[in-house]
Amino acid sequence: MTEPAAARPGRHEAAPQALHTVPEPTGVVLADQVAAAVLAVRGVIGLHGGMFGETATYLPGRRVPGVRLTEDVTEVHLTLTYGAPVFATAQQVRTAVAALVPGPVNVTVEDRRTTYRRCHDHPRMTEIRSIR
Repeated sequence: MTEPAAARPGRHEAAPQALHTVPEPTGVVLADQVAAAVLAVRGVIGLHGGMFGETATYLPGRRVPGVRLTEDVTEVHLTLTYGAPVFATAQQVRTAVAALVPGPVNVTVEDRRTTYRRCHDHPRMTEIRSIR
């Protein structure tokens, strides 16, 4: 059986929306929120994926380097500006991330740099951040 012409969407008429939509996984949004919170801390140049890029949240079609979300713990690996106090900056990062995730937050300072150099391919790192 065919539908009458009036019941079918025309060329310029939008098809009806699907009744069921697939929600985004919570890890997608949460990993980006954690990355943004880390990059907002004074003295943080960028996220660091580790020596072999092993520290990352892997998502469909992309990854967030420097942030690893698990059920038990959240790991953040980062690069600081040279001269930024390591312990105090790591504590600020831990506090910022702990407001977003349940459980403990492990912060690892992987590198310190005197000038800005893009560490990894995270989309939030495409602009040069001013060193405060």
